[in-house]
Amino acid sequence: MACFIVPAVESVVVKAVEKHVENKEQLIGEEAREEITRIPLSAKLKWLTWMLWGGVILLAFEHIWHGEIVPYFPFLTAMLDPNDAMAMLHEMATVGVLMAVLITAVWGVVCLAADHIVKRAANAKEV
Repeated sequence: MACFIVPAVESVVVKAVEKHVENKEQLIGEEAREEITRIPLSAKLKWLTWMLWGGVILLAFEHIWHGEIVPYFPFLTAMLDPNDAMAMLHEMATVGVLMAVLITAVWGVVCLAADHIVKRAANAKEV
């Protein structure tokens, strides 16, 4: 019904954090940046933002397809009936949170793998 709202909210928060981290990283000099053998955190947060928005768009499309989202107020058909609204909130608390956590966990594994690959390439360049 509205499980895509949870990853959408997480995506907005991550985007704000990404911009903050990006501003801090710009304060680092070019010399120091060249010595780093890791991918910047702002780039990793950008990956998470894209992954979250991809999930949100796919889920919103699925909900539109099934008629759960409509182009008129209140936009979510579950908001028309209080009993459906409770089911919607339950779905957001269970399915939405689980999806957001799963996407974030997959992102964490991708970041670890990317750091490992970059570090291995830097070590190979030194030898």
